[in-house]
Amino acid sequence: MNFGNNILKYKDDILRDLKTLLEIRSVSSESEENCVKALEFVLTRAEELGLVSKNIDNKAGHAELGNGGKLCGALTHLDVVPAGKNWTVEPFTLTQKDGRLFGRGVDDDKGASIIDLYCLKALKDSGVEGKNTLRAIFGTDEEIGMTDMEAYFESEPLPDLSFTPDSDYGICFAEKGILQVKVYTDRKDGTVLSAIRAGDAVNAVPDEAKALLYVSDSETNILKRNSKKYNGKFNFIDTIDGLVVESFGKASHACEPEKGFNAATALAEFINGEFGSEEVGSLCEFIGYAIRTETDGTSLGLKMRDFVSGDLSCNLGKIRLNDNSSYLTLDIRYPVTMTVKNILRRIEKSAAMSGLKVEVLHHAEPLYLPKDSRTISLLSGAYESIVGKKPELYSTGGGTYARMLGGKGVAFGPAFKDDNVNMHNADESIDEEKFFLHAQICLEAMYRMYTEDLSDI
Repeated sequence: MNFGNNILKYKDDILRDLKTLLEIRSVSSESEENCVKALEFVLTRAEELGLVSKNIDNKAGHAELGNGGKLCGALTHLDVVPAGKNWTVEPFTLTQKDGRLFGRGVDDDKGASIIDLYCLKALKDSGVEGKNTLRAIFGTDEEIGMTDMEAYFESEPLPDLSFTPDSDYGICFAEKGILQVKVYTDRKDGTVLSAIRAGDAVNAVPDEAKALLYVSDSETNILKRNSKKYNGKFNFIDTIDGLVVESFGKASHACEPEKGFNAATALAEFINGEFGSEEVGSLCEFIGYAIRTETDGTSLGLKMRDFVSGDLSCNLGKIRLNDNSSYLTLDIRYPVTMTVKNILRRIEKSAAMSGLKVEVLHHAEPLYLPKDSRTISLLSGAYESIVGKKPELYSTGGGTYARMLGGKGVAFGPAFKDDNVNMHNADESIDEEKFFLHAQICLEAMYRMYTEDLSDI
């Protein structure tokens, strides 16, 4: 019998604590206070479960078992992206329906956080003798830059071997580089386009966008008629300030923008198609020639790929154009063998054509671990012992804590690729049976990390 099966005796406790954690609205882009509450809840539960815990400046913390050998870690984050629109259930609670678990963070990454906690509990209760020190490490701002782990590792050592259940199964041995930039101007220079707003997160495809246009009644009628020529769903509202045009799309994670439909770029395409550059202004003009509705960066001169990690992706996540600020954000996931300098130079060149400036918001170097590394060997064995077959090794455009681990960790679970979890989208959910299959794999991996001789690493 695999040790991982021991987690199943804690099913009810896991679901109870997951419900409580989901109800804490720890949206890192909106409320630092609620992210701290989520961290305090998990660390308090750790103490109640008989584990040792530590809080690092209310930014991150850990629950710990053992005190010798190598330091091993399982890293998860307690913050989430905004709920967004179009949920069929309440996003900030746990809903069990049709064999699935629903709620913002149930997959990314609160569900895995609670599982990690109970894996330590299962190991402690079993009385198994550990050779190493095992930590479940929790962060609070993974979705907006990972400064939580920067703070944590300023105080605590890097694990010798680790994984983060914040992606898909099998094992992610390569993560693309992440470049997030702001393209901006100090002026609002459109004569027709007065305002535009879209998106709440840099790393998500916006599912809704709105623009305010100064147009006549006859122009309004033409716009309504011509909108049918464009790819998108639009709504028109006459207001005292002008014509509001709403655009509707489908959200998705910025690492897979092709799985969504960007309401912002669809709206910009419509506006650019109906008006000239002086009427729409420099920011919207830039979208028209440099971004369009593409997700691969072609018009920016960024279309590229490599054999290890595949294609570059480019997502416009936010637009704010009003009297006080005019900017947009781009989230670019680039192949592991490419360099960021060349990418940034091409963006700056395109932006300069409209007199726009570029600011780097965040950059994370690519991650790549050899397929024969000790980390991948241990995790592969744990997966095979539970599932009965070897895990696929794959690369991703997603950004996880793995890239903060100095080549000593990878992303591993919790979602299975045949399960549509709607990460960063409405109705985020996970198949309940697969959720507890992940729990067994996770416990098996943490059991091996805790009990095996790792003196060779």
